[in-house]
This record gives sequence, structure tokens and C-alpha cells, in this order.
Amino acid sequence: MQNRINYISKWIKSYAEQYNKESLVVGISGGIDSSVVSALCASTGMKTFAVTMPIRQKPEQDDLSMLHGDWLKQQYNTYHNTVAHCKFDLTFQFEEFERMMGDQDKLGLANTRARMRMMTLYQLASMHNGIVVGTGNKVEDFGVGFYTKYGDGGVDISPIGDCMKSEVYAMARVLCIHPQIIAAAPTDGLWDDGRTDEGQLGMTYEQLEEAMIMHDEGVSPGEGEQLARYQKFQEIQSANKHKMDPIPVCMVGDIEE
Repeated sequence: MQNRINYISKWIKSYAEQYNKESLVVGISGGIDSSVVSALCASTGMKTFAVTMPIRQKPEQDDLSMLHGDWLKQQYNTYHNTVAHCKFDLTFQFEEFERMMGDQDKLGLANTRARMRMMTLYQLASMHNGIVVGTGNKVEDFGVGFYTKYGDGGVDISPIGDCMKSEVYAMARVLCIHPQIIAAAPTDGLWDDGRTDEGQLGMTYEQLEEAMIMHDEGVSPGEGEQLARYQKFQEIQSANKHKMDPIPVCMVGDIEE
């Protein structure tokens, strides 16, 4: 895993330098994916802004994000003061939007949280000549589309987009990410009730990975529970495919006026 970590870190820095960018901006939720990505960013030696953005957050989620921000600074600022941990509480802005819209579409409002965070990250990137670094893994972003379109899906680069969730955990252990973060149940942090990813998806990440590998390799599922999980994976993927496909463009070509 150390070779993978080194490769991704160099890849991030190379991309930023290619476009003459001076900083990396990444949202940290206290979850495993954003913790690993922010550590990878910090390991480049570039100026890294790790951003905590609570919106009516469960205290334990906010605590983990703050814990990781402090750990990042301690870990990577020993020799070079390159890591900044910022906190922007967006609860007021979200509740004003919620009040203004009136329509209590809970899924839409959950996605609004992610989109407000995306706007915050891009404002910071603009201020510091930076890029917004994505935190989605392969299962979520390219398996089942478990992310918010133009929210956490609105990024400049995707460093762990080719890494399975199990591989992210493996990198976290090598990077010495805090044990509380590694042990925490994955959650997108978009709901007041603190629901977990697996609770929303109806499958564990291990089961999703198994189904995704079978799907990608063209392996026929077995029977019973394995078949049911494979069908569930296909159902989730189908519902979210519009996020993963490129934006459709109407090609008018040489149509006569």
C-alpha cells in the first residue's frame, strides 16, 4: 500500500503543477475517505486546506472531523507549515435556504448540504489558486453513484476514484489515520438522523465490492443471497447511472436550418 500512497501523492502534485496551481482544497467529514485523501494531499508538501463544514451535524461526526484536522496539522506541519484546518459552520445558510424554499423535500435538502459545501470549497480554491480534491472511492463514484451530483461529485480531481473501499481502509492503516475514524461507520453526513451509508444502500461495502467485481468482470452470480446482492447492486447502479455518464449533448451536426 505504501507504493500506492506514494503514487497517488505524486499524481496529485503533478496535476496541480501542470496547471500552475498552488494549493489543494479538500473537505473533511471525519470519514475514512476524506481522511485518507486529505493525508495524501498533505503528503505532497503543497499548501493543503482541510475544511470542516458542519450543517446541523451530529456531534460525534463533527468531533471526528476536528480530530482529524488536528492530527493533520500535527503530522504534516512538523517541518513545513503547509496544512491549514478551516471550519465553516454552514448551518445558518442552510436553514435560511430551507426556510426560503418551503418545500420540505428531504432528499433534495440533503443534497443541498453537499452542494453548499462544494461552493465553499471552490470559493477557497479561487482565493488560494487551488484545486478542489475529490474524496469519492471507486465503489461509490463508479459502482453505484452514491454521491450528490454537483455536490461532493463536483471536484477537479479524483485521487482515490480507482480504489475500492477496502483499499482505502488499507491505506488509512498505513497512513496511521486515527483509529476512531477507521472504526466509525461510514456516513455521508447529509441527514439529521445520522443514517449510515450501509443503512441507505441496504448493503455493506464488502458486499458492494463483491457485486461490482462480478459485474465488471462479467462473472455470473451464484444463487440465493449472492444473486440477491448482485441484483440489488444493479438496481442501485441503474438508478444513479445518470450521475456517472457524461452530460448528454444534443449534436445537431449539419441539420439544415
